[in-house]
Amino acid sequence: MGRTYLVEESIGQYLTELSTKVKPYVTGLLIGQCSPQRDYVIRAVRTPPKEQQQQESVGPPKLASLDEEWITTHASQVSRMLPGGLLVLGVFMIASPELAKDGQNALRKLIFSVEKSLSKRRLWKPAEEEVSDRAALQICSATKKVVCRTYDVQDPKSSAKPADWKYQSALTASWVALGCTVNVNIHIPLLATSPNHDLEKNTKNGLNRWSKQIEDSVFLINGQVRDEDTELLEGQKKFRGNTQPSTQFSDVKVLTQLCQGASARSTATVQVCGGSINLRGAVKCRAYIHSNKPKVKEAIQALKRDIINTLSDRCEILFEDLILNEGLQKKNFGREYHVLPQRLFVPVAGSSVMLSDYKFGDEAAGEIQERFVEMLDQSVQAEDMHIAEDIST
Repeated sequence: MGRTYLVEESIGQYLTELSTKVKPYVTGLLIGQCSPQRDYVIRAVRTPPKEQQQQESVGPPKLASLDEEWITTHASQVSRMLPGGLLVLGVFMIASPELAKDGQNALRKLIFSVEKSLSKRRLWKPAEEEVSDRAALQICSATKKVVCRTYDVQDPKSSAKPADWKYQSALTASWVALGCTVNVNIHIPLLATSPNHDLEKNTKNGLNRWSKQIEDSVFLINGQVRDEDTELLEGQKKFRGNTQPSTQFSDVKVLTQLCQGASARSTATVQVCGGSINLRGAVKCRAYIHSNKPKVKEAIQALKRDIINTLSDRCEILFEDLILNEGLQKKNFGREYHVLPQRLFVPVAGSSVMLSDYKFGDEAAGEIQERFVEMLDQSVQAEDMHIAEDIST
């Protein structure tokens, strides 16, 4: 039996609206959460149109003109805006009947390209038991027929398996939110032999070492160390009758180990350094987990990944900004301070889940609103943007 996708009802309306505007096809991403039993789809987001696409629509439609790089870049940008527990679960395509035959091949290709692009940026490794199936959703713009299949992204020769696509209202109403603040003080040495323009590479190596520390940390949920295999909601009251459920929030403390255990041998390396990078500040992290008997280890894993992602994403954004505005020319860096972008959270309409973005100090609210429309096809009110933290350097 294939996988089951429980899908937020409003996505059905969104896809129907898109199908009325299709000329001759539209692609997009499915966003949600995997779990051992079933997967949850909480958003569908169309690929932003490219400006030149408007002029190119001459001659018979072809799927060969699909811009794979544009779609994978969109997936990378969107993945930065997802808190812990959420990921790009697959891709969708709404196409006219004459393109339907080639649609599945195009979707298969996209699924593997998107996964390759996203896994390149990750500083964590997927767990062995993790779900590696991703969804390929195809909708005919004329008949509105929905076909959902999955591919195993860990297997390049994977063939399509059928999957169930079921709509459900208030899908995330009783999901659990976990939040924590992590104080960061990372010292990354720059080797004297390393050229200055390797700053980004050195930072990534330093973050890699730090991410292993986070993986080995102890997580206290509401002040308690919990057994990983117990249910997260064990002992909590279930909602009954017409009581309106609200998001259950768990406060988490992260205890990082100061040194290795006595049994682990430590080897020191002496290296000649020409400088160093220091990352300092407090980062706000958040993860969401489904309410269908989630395990403690699922919740902790989601939060760990958010901690690691939020710092590496910010460093990436800072380097992109530096290259764009100043160019990272080979020069002798003195002591320089750069402010990492701050994290903000924005509610998703009709959901208890919030999405995230990053803001530089001089960025206006309007720029962030534009980014949400372009990347997530969602309009955001300025008063709904919650800046979560102080400035970090």
